[in-house]
Amino acid sequence: MIRIPDAVLPAQANGLLEQYQAEVDGKGNYAARVAAAKSLFSSRNKRRNPAFAAVRDTLTSMCRGLGRCMYCEDAPADEVEHHSPKDLYPELVFVWRNYLYACGPCNGPKNNQFAVIDQDTQQFIDVSRLRKAPVVPPAAGKPALLDPRREDPFDFLMLDLRDTFQLTPLHVPETPEYLRAEYTIRVLRLNERDLLVAARADAFGGYRARLREFIQQREAGASADDLARLGNGFQTAPHATVWAEMKRQHRHLPELAELFAQAPEALAF
Repeated sequence: MIRIPDAVLPAQANGLLEQYQAEVDGKGNYAARVAAAKSLFSSRNKRRNPAFAAVRDTLTSMCRGLGRCMYCEDAPADEVEHHSPKDLYPELVFVWRNYLYACGPCNGPKNNQFAVIDQDTQQFIDVSRLRKAPVVPPAAGKPALLDPRREDPFDFLMLDLRDTFQLTPLHVPETPEYLRAEYTIRVLRLNERDLLVAARADAFGGYRARLREFIQQREAGASADDLARLGNGFQTAPHATVWAEMKRQHRHLPELAELFAQAPEALAF
């Protein structure tokens, strides 16, 4: 998971979202707003709805690779996902900044699981609402789940390129940063899906081969257009986090250090 470049939602679509949100906000008490958020989102989140057609198109343009999930970068993104769940935060159900484009394998397990970090005590608080529990507002705090649209996951996570190809927290255990990283990995099952981890390892080999090809073609006198085409291929290849980590960690991995020494311009790809 890496930082997602932002994009502006078309004004007409944003205006419709604001109208939808006003409907929810006007429903009286908190429980009524939660019910309205669930009902109205279900009825409005349709491809034929012009607001959500624009939402999907804009989110797709923001995805890394070719329309891959903003969380795992593996499966195609096809579900408009609320970073902060609508069942807990009805005030954000139609807010553009709360949307990500996710795949079913990420969005399904996450569902309405959510946690926050208490700003005063720095303690982890699970605010997920259990079935048949009272519908009351969640405890206040900073979301534990990392938001790749508004923060850089690389400030919290590192991908092991030497062996496991699993994500690990960067910070000291029990710190808020560690708790957020660990929660994100766990709730999205980013290390539990064997095929996902295997795909990262495969992507590592693919990026390494692309880098070698770039070097070979440049040394063979390839045209600027051909080299640009090869460079652009790094931007559309799957598992962008793997490539970003190869650039971040290249000084510590001899094979990559040698390749990037031959093609330092690739650090900008």
